[in-house]
Parts: sequence; structure tokens; C-alpha cells
Amino acid sequence: MPLINLEDVIPHRDGMLLVGRILEVGEEKAVSESTATEKWPLVTDGFVHSLVIIELAAQTASACIGWKKKLDNPLGGSERGWLVGIKTMTLEVAEIPLHTRLITRVQIQFSFDNYTGISGTVETDDALIGSVHLQVMQSQTDSVLDATGQTT
Repeated sequence: MPLINLEDVIPHRDGMLLVGRILEVGEEKAVSESTATEKWPLVTDGFVHSLVIIELAAQTASACIGWKKKLDNPLGGSERGWLVGIKTMTLEVAEIPLHTRLITRVQIQFSFDNYTGISGTVETDDALIGSVHLQVMQSQTDSVLDATGQTT
């Protein structure tokens, strides 16, 4: 498996970077490892809400998609914004204890132009936390609006 620098394939930083490391990556799938910490969002009374699996799956998918883009264009290019929608989700537990080791597995189901369908699961060493199906869209242009609302 190639060595993956998280900052090269996942745009998140600081408290929003939930993935600890990439265990496997390929053009159609990725596996990540994370540990639930008090720095994560949705933490209350020693637990993190299991809704966090949405972000774990999205970040693991970002690693897969980012890795493929690096293969296709090693010199890189400007990054464009992402919009992630939740098609379906099943939660097996309501809360995850802090310091729990989590394994996230994602599979690209289809990809067409700037639209990708992704399925993912999050589990501990001995139990499924939940599964999610995401719809991911990426902006087709690099342009942004300036302060007057004009495209630049």
C-alpha cells in the first residue's frame, strides 16, 4: 500500500480532521483508522454521537478520491468545493465511547462527471457502528464570487 499523507488527500485540519491514518487506498475503495477523541464534534459526557459516521465516511472517501486525483495529475491543481448529501444511513448504536478505535470502509459505487455515489461502514474491533450511502458533488468550475457577487 502506498504511503499516504493525510493533508494531501483530505482538506480538513485541526478538530475537523477525524481520520487518523489510511490503512488501504485504491481507485474504488479506501479503509481508514480513527480514534474518537474529546476534540471531535458531537462529544457529550464521554461519548461521541454516532452521527459522526457521516463525516468519517466522507473523509475516507475524500482520501480515495484525492489519491486517484494525485495519480491522474501528480502536479496537482486547484481544489474545488464539495457538497455531500446523505442518501441513506443506519445507526446500530447511538453513542461511541471516547478513545474507541474505529475502522471506516468506503466503496465508490459509481462516478459520473462531478457526481459520485459512495457506500461506507464504520465499525469497532467487534461491532458495526453504522452504514451510510453518500452522494458527493464537486463544483465544475474554479471560479468564485467576489464581494460584489461577480464571478472571478
